Amino acid sequence: MKLLRASDHKRMPWKNGGGETVEIAVSPDGAGLADFDWRVSMATVATDGPFSVFPGIDRTLSILDGEGMTLFIEGRTPERLTQASEPLPFAADAPTSATLINGTITDLNVMTRRGRYAHRVTRNIVSDHMELQLTAGSTLLLCDDDKGLRIDDGDQSLVLSAQDCAVMNGPSGRCIRLSGPARFFLIEITAI
Repeated sequence: MKLLRASDHKRMPWKNGGGETVEIAVSPDGAGLADFDWRVSMATVATDGPFSVFPGIDRTLSILDGEGMTLFIEGRTPERLTQASEPLPFAADAPTSATLINGTITDLNVMTRRGRYAHRVTRNIVSDHMELQLTAGSTLLLCDDDKGLRIDDGDQSLVLSAQDCAVMNGPSGRCIRLSGPARFFLIEITAI
């Protein structure tokens, strides 16, 4: 397990220059916005406007903080996305814009290179303890509150605070134990 503390996440401008993104994890290490295989990031959105376009990329968006936004994705019905919504997958090369519902939001953005990698994002709550079987090549757990998420894999234990992330790579089938109470996002990334 690799621990990525929130204080160490990399800050950088949006691809379209309209704001700032906080890069949590990227593969391969050191990849830029044009050559990543997969990328997990957060962004603060303070105004209505267009999303950056990423050719050949699939993305999933979730709301971490704030009232949410309405997404206008070309070819789809407008989607209202809030903290209560399921994470929303869509093509990152489809022209997309957003209108904020009521002020600034922070979102979680997971992107994978289409045809090479696929991903799945789920929002979860552990009230006491739970077992989680790892089924993807890369599994990331992002803590979504300040109560602390404890992860035990038999050899190592980590405690995640708000916006800390644990990355686990390797063969599927391994089980880990999670302890809370805590909210977290499970991000599973698989090579195709």
